[in-house]
Parts: sequence; C-alpha cells; structure tokens
Amino acid sequence: MSGQRNQTGSAKSERSKAGFSLIELLIVVAVILIIAAIAIPNFIRSKMMANEAAAVQNSRNVTTAEVVYSTTYGIGFSPTLVALSGSSAIVDQNNAGLIDSVLAAGAKSGYAFTYNVLTQDALGHVTGYSLNADPLTPSTGTRHFYTDQTSVIRANETTTAGPTDPAIQ
Repeated sequence: MSGQRNQTGSAKSERSKAGFSLIELLIVVAVILIIAAIAIPNFIRSKMMANEAAAVQNSRNVTTAEVVYSTTYGIGFSPTLVALSGSSAIVDQNNAGLIDSVLAAGAKSGYAFTYNVLTQDALGHVTGYSLNADPLTPSTGTRHFYTDQTSVIRANETTTAGPTDPAIQ
C-alpha cells in the first residue's frame, strides 16, 4: 500500500506543476484590467494635451511664416496656407516653403486649421488674416485656438476661438 501512496502522491505533485488554476488566471486578468483602467484615461488625457500643444506650436509656426513671407516678398501676408508651403525647387510667393505641406492642407495632430483673409489694401495685398485651430473630435483636444497678424494666440474651451477670447499663458 505504501507503494500506491507514493505513486498517487507524485501524480498529484506532477499535476499541480502542469499549469495555473482557474482562480490564479482570473486574479491575473483582474489585476491587468485594473492597471488598464488606471492607465488608459491618463494616456488619453496626455494625448489630448500633446495635440493641444502641437496646435499652439503650429499656430506659432504659421504666424512666424507670415512675418517671414511679408518681409521677404513685401506684398503683405500670404493669401492662403498653401502659399506658405511648397515643395518645388523654385521658391516664390506662391510656394514659399515656410511651413510643411500637411499643415498647409489644413489638418495636423488632430486639429483642423482654417485660414481666412480679413483685410486687403487697394492693390489686393493681404493686410490682415486669422487662423483658427479646432479639434477634429472631442478626443483629440478640448480647446479651440485663434491667432491673427498680431501673433497673439487665444483660446476658448467651448467653441471656436476669436479675437476677443483670452490669450494663452
């Protein structure tokens, strides 16, 4: 009989070494889900903040490019965002090469950029413009941004920003 007990005892120990029990697997899955529940909202929030920071930086890039465009060509500001970009070997007032083509297309880093000519002189040269940056979806950002020829970037939490909104800090 003692021989049988040794065989069954060793069979039990081999079986317990074969894998994890269902409860152990459920505990591991529960721990992973808890960690994911904590990490995913933080990741989404940080992604939104990164998109907003990118929108502000892209707005600064456009205002800087407008100053360079105006200084270089002496005809005021550009008539479109596309005129500020350009990928041809010839750089001129229609292909200035000052911003990248993705930004010139009007959407970058989860934000839609809308460029509008506000004022022109008697010769048709642009003397005033506005640039709005609005999130494409609520998950890409919550703030809306506005800038114009004054180079002051303004923000609004709820709707499209305008010239009367507070400047960002």
